[in-house]
Amino acid sequence: MARKAGKKVDAFRAKNWYQVIAPAEFNRANIGETLADDPGKMIGRVMESTLGDVTGDWTKQNIKMIFRIEEIGGNSAYTSFLGHELTRDYMRSLVKRRTSKIDANVVVTTKDGFKVRVKPIVLTVKRARTSQIESIRQIMINVVNKRGAELGFTEFINEVVTGKVASEIYKNTKNIYPLRRVEIGKSELVYRPAVAAAKAAPAPEPTPAPAPAPETAAPAEQPKE
Repeated sequence: MARKAGKKVDAFRAKNWYQVIAPAEFNRANIGETLADDPGKMIGRVMESTLGDVTGDWTKQNIKMIFRIEEIGGNSAYTSFLGHELTRDYMRSLVKRRTSKIDANVVVTTKDGFKVRVKPIVLTVKRARTSQIESIRQIMINVVNKRGAELGFTEFINEVVTGKVASEIYKNTKNIYPLRRVEIGKSELVYRPAVAAAKAAPAPEPTPAPAPAPETAAPAEQPKE
């Protein structure tokens, strides 16, 4: 016997839109929307944007920003910073023939205990000698480590993605060999201290108090014979 068909629920209509909010180091900017039928399912979801979308500076569309949703409040999804990366098209446009591309890979510990992997890139005007490349690379590493040790995570990440760390590298290496461009190609959060992780985690929902036990009526007195 065929079962009676139940009323179908439109899965899309059952979902709600949530505003995705950048972390404090990016001024809690609204970076887009995401859809979910259950707010809890969004925790841990990785979201991508561009620095142009985050700051409103459309010249920064070549910088991809990566965030993770940590907490839901009302119709807002609050994120933490995971890393950034230059777009592939932009990276291809930087590399020229008969020049040197100098890379470094640095894991730096910030003043407040975060560990961040930073990958600076230096591009020279012409092809540099091996000794010059090694000198430039060592200065790149020193600058990144120094800025990380001097700054907290929020300030350090802000300097990484806005180009201040790259400018510091340029200033300290330009006299070794003529440079065409200095960039921070990629950053990645490697370790978050336990205290910071606890702050980023969503607040637990309050546990409902147990219902009071029903009162038992006293038995009525029996009339004496």
